[in-house]
Formats: sequence, structure tokens, C-alpha cells
Amino acid sequence: MRVRLVTGGALLLLSACATPSQRPSVVESPVSGRAQVQAQAARQVPGTVRYKRKVAIGRFTNETTYGRSLLNDADLDRLGKQASDMLSSRLVMSGQFIVLERPDAAKIEREQGVAKAGALVGADTLIVGSVTEFGRSVGGKVGFLSSTKEQIAKAKVDVRLVDVKTGHAYFSATGAGQASTEVGEVAGFGSRSEYDATLNDRAIAAAISDLIDRLVSKLGERPWRTDIVEVQGSQVFVSGGRSQGLRPGDDLVVLEAGQVVKSKQSGFELTLPPRRVAALRVLSNFGEDETSEGSVCQVVAGAVDRAALARLYVVQVKDGGQP
Repeated sequence: MRVRLVTGGALLLLSACATPSQRPSVVESPVSGRAQVQAQAARQVPGTVRYKRKVAIGRFTNETTYGRSLLNDADLDRLGKQASDMLSSRLVMSGQFIVLERPDAAKIEREQGVAKAGALVGADTLIVGSVTEFGRSVGGKVGFLSSTKEQIAKAKVDVRLVDVKTGHAYFSATGAGQASTEVGEVAGFGSRSEYDATLNDRAIAAAISDLIDRLVSKLGERPWRTDIVEVQGSQVFVSGGRSQGLRPGDDLVVLEAGQVVKSKQSGFELTLPPRRVAALRVLSNFGEDETSEGSVCQVVAGAVDRAALARLYVVQVKDGGQP
């Protein structure tokens, strides 16, 4: 009886491992491959225009004891740089922002100077942050004939959004994440666990992923605006083109900045409501990339005074025709 059972099990195993005698026939899709590629590309085009905001990534700092150099050199802050690079990559991949690198300039005063003059482009928002928690632990279980070993890395990242013009931190968010790996042995057989350095990278990436959606949503709430670079008759040339979401036929509004007054209650400067001076319609785009692009616009209502360009700026028209 015992021999029969073994033989039957062997036959069952061989039948399970058997390969089919006939190969499946290849069936072509009713839609051509080219049509499928075009359909996928069409779905990736956003249904609404998204104007890109300019954000600058300040170098993050490592506020934990893990991985800090005794030399206290900013260039050796690998954990902080890693978090900064990951956040920058996620913002670029979103396609909603013009990301400007500021690896050694996380100071608001320098950003204000860049916005006024210089070869670098000034940003609307400066992103600063730090790695506030990071650590690793090793755990596991030991049984009669088996054992497991688990390595865990945990990270926490704090991020702040700072208005470059006022220096006001208007938003903060915290992201936390962890990564782990587990191996085991049974009766002396199995894999042995070595130190896994990739856990550090995955824990930081998980922390960035935890806050990126909130960060993108908050940045998207900030009003998009641009400047007028030249006026020639009824044509107005503005900064920003196709990479920023401007398309021929888009409607824009020219506003004159209101007077700036200082509040005695809060101590902050207040800008009085702007005055609408003209309406524009985009005719065409020019330039090669997002740093050199512009748009040619036609004045469809009002007038643009070339002598007052320093006080004028351009905003998008929202639903309902309001700026």
C-alpha cells in the first residue's frame, strides 16, 4: 500500500509538470499597434490647461545623529541631499512645476536678490526641509528548528513652503515611511541576512511619497502669474510658453499691482487689491524650452501702458471670466 501511494504521487507530480503538446495560437488585436500607441498618448494629454509654478529646492539638512559627519561639512550631509534629490525628482516627474535647483542657497534673502537681478531665475516658492527622524533596528523570532531575522529602517521628513517675496512659511507637512526585509532558516537551511544598505534609500523614498501629494496640492493653489517683457503696438509679449501650459487662444488678464501698505496689527505688508487694465489673448508661442519660452498676445480689451510695465503683471482667467 505504501509503494502504491508513492507511485501515485510521482505520477501526479509528472502530470503536473507536463507541457502542453500544442502551442497557443497568436491572435492579433482588432486595433493596430499604432492606433493603440496614439490612444495611449492622447490619454496622457491633460484635459485642462495647467500653468506651471516656479519652485526652488533648498538643500535639506540631516537633523538626526545617523550618518552625520564629525567634520560638520554640508557637502557630507548625504542623507539630507538624498531627501532633497528625491523630492526634486518627484516634482519634475509631476510635470506641473518649473523646478529650480538651489543646492547651497536655502536662504530667503538670497532668493529675494535672485528675483530682482542676476542671471538665475527667481522662484515663487522656496521649499526647505530636513530629515528629522531616521533609524534602523533588527528583530526576529527563534523557534525549535526555525528562525527569522528582520531589518527595519524608519524615516521622517519635514518640509516647509516659503513665499520668497515675504519670507512667510505658509505651509508645512511631515512625511513618514519605513522599509524592511526579512529572511529565515529552517533546520539550518535558508538564506543568511547581511546588512541591507538599500533600506535607507527605500525608507527616505517612502517618507517623500507620504507627503508629495499634499505638497503638490498646496503648490497648485498658489496663483500663477507672469510678467510682460515687451509691448509693440497692440501686441504684448509675456514670459512663459507651451511648457508652462500657455496655448494659442488662451485668455489672460493684465493687472496693475495695488499699493503696498504695512499693517500695524500683524506687522506684515499688505498689498491693496490690483486694478484690471487690459485683457489679452494668446496668439502664438516662441522659444526653445521652459527657461526661454514666451508668448505673443493680442490686446482684446483695455490698453497696456509701456511706461507702467514695472507695476503690471499677467494672470490666467479662471472659470467665469474672473482673474
